[in-house]
Amino acid sequence: MVDLSDKTPWYHGKPMLEFLETVHISSDRNFEDFRYPVQYVLRPDKDFRGFAAKVASGVVRKGDEVMALPSRKKSIVTSITTFDGDLDEAFPPQGVTITLKDEIDISRGEMLVHPDNLPRVDRHFEAMLVWMDEKPMDPNTQFFIKHTTNTTKARVDTISYKIDVNTLEKSQIDHMELNEIGRVVFTTAKPIFFDPYQKNKNTGSFVLIDPITNNTSAVGMILDKLSDANLPSKISVEEKARIASGECLISKAEREKRFNQKGETIWITGLHGSGKNELAFALEKNLFDAGATVVLLDGSSLRSGFTKEYDLAKADRDEHLLKLATVCKTLNDQGIITICSFISSDEATRSQIASIVGEERFHLLYINADMKFCQSFKPEFFKGIEEGENPLAEEVIATYEVPQKPSLVLEPGKTDKSVQRVTDYLAENGIFPL
Repeated sequence: MVDLSDKTPWYHGKPMLEFLETVHISSDRNFEDFRYPVQYVLRPDKDFRGFAAKVASGVVRKGDEVMALPSRKKSIVTSITTFDGDLDEAFPPQGVTITLKDEIDISRGEMLVHPDNLPRVDRHFEAMLVWMDEKPMDPNTQFFIKHTTNTTKARVDTISYKIDVNTLEKSQIDHMELNEIGRVVFTTAKPIFFDPYQKNKNTGSFVLIDPITNNTSAVGMILDKLSDANLPSKISVEEKARIASGECLISKAEREKRFNQKGETIWITGLHGSGKNELAFALEKNLFDAGATVVLLDGSSLRSGFTKEYDLAKADRDEHLLKLATVCKTLNDQGIITICSFISSDEATRSQIASIVGEERFHLLYINADMKFCQSFKPEFFKGIEEGENPLAEEVIATYEVPQKPSLVLEPGKTDKSVQRVTDYLAENGIFPL
C-alpha cells in the first residue's frame, strides 16, 4: 500500500498511496450551463447595484444577455467585479459580483442564467436521498430544503423504494432511518431552479433541514422533475369514497398532533355581571401566549352580527345558543379550542348545547356570583333594568338555573386565579399541555 513489496517483483507500478496522491482527476465542473444563484445584493451607494455570488456552472462574459429567474426579465451584463479588479469573464468556482444594464429586482435565492439555456423550474422533482438524522423520517413533516442559495419548505410525497447498499436490492418502506438511501418524490412550497445532478452537481444537490431542531436531516441528488402524468396523487380510492360521503380526510389524531391540543369547547356561564367575559378574554390571551390555537365567542360580538335578528325572548335565546353550538362543533372538529361566554340560563338548553358539541368535549365552567356581586360589577346594567329599560333582561336573570354538574365552579372577582385553575384543568384532562 505504501512501499513496493519484494514479494511482488512482477509489479512495476506505483504503490497505492502514491498513486492516489498523484493520479490526475479530470474536471467534473459544468462549463456549458450558466447558473448564477444570487447570494447577496450589494448597494454601497446609489450608483452601484451588484449581485454577488459564486458561479455554480457555465461561463458568463461582459456583454452577455442574461435572464433573471423567476421573473424571466432580461438584461445585459455590464461588469464582472472582484476584489482584485474587473474581469472579462467568470467561470466556476469563482466568486464575483455582476452588474446589469437594467434595474431588475433580484433577491437572494433567485438565479441568473442565459435565456437560451434554462434550468428546470418546478415544484415537483424526484431525488435520491441519504437520511442523516438519528431521528427517523416523519413523512408528514414540512421540511426546509436548502438548494443553492434558496431555502423554502418541502414535503415528501412518495418514498418509491429503499436501496440496500450491500446487495442493491430495492424494498418498499414508509419512512427512512439513519444512513438509509431511498428514491423520493418531493413537492416544494415554491418553484426552485434545478438541473439533474448527473448534469450539474451544484444545481442538482440539496440539503433537507428539520424545522424543529434545525439538524441536517438528509442530503439529496435530484434525478429530474416529474411530468404531470407521473405526479403522485395524494388522494387514494378510499379517500375519494370518503370525500363523496362528506367525510373529512384529516383524522382527529392528525389534528391533535399538528396543533398539540384537543379541539374542545370551554363554556363559561353565570349571571350578567359575574365576570364571564373578563375570564373568557383573559383565558384566551393566556392560551394564545402558550401556543394554543383558540377562538373566543362572546354574546356581545355575535349578537351584533351573526345572530343580530334574535332578541332576548326565550325562543330566540335558545335558537341563538343552539346555532352557536353548531359553530363550536365545527371549530372543534378542526382541532380548535373554543371559548364561549354566555349566560345560557337554563339547564335544558345547556344540555342540548352539550349534545350538539359532543358531551365528551363540552366543559361547563360556572362563575358562582350572587346578585349583590353582579350589581356592583355592572351597576349601569342593573340600573337600566330598575328603570324599566330592558324587561327581558330582568326575565333572563330571574329564571337563571345554577348548573347541576359543572366541570369547574369558579369564584367571582378572581380572574387571575380562575385562569390558572382553568389552564390546570385543561392540562390535567389532556386538552392543552402547559
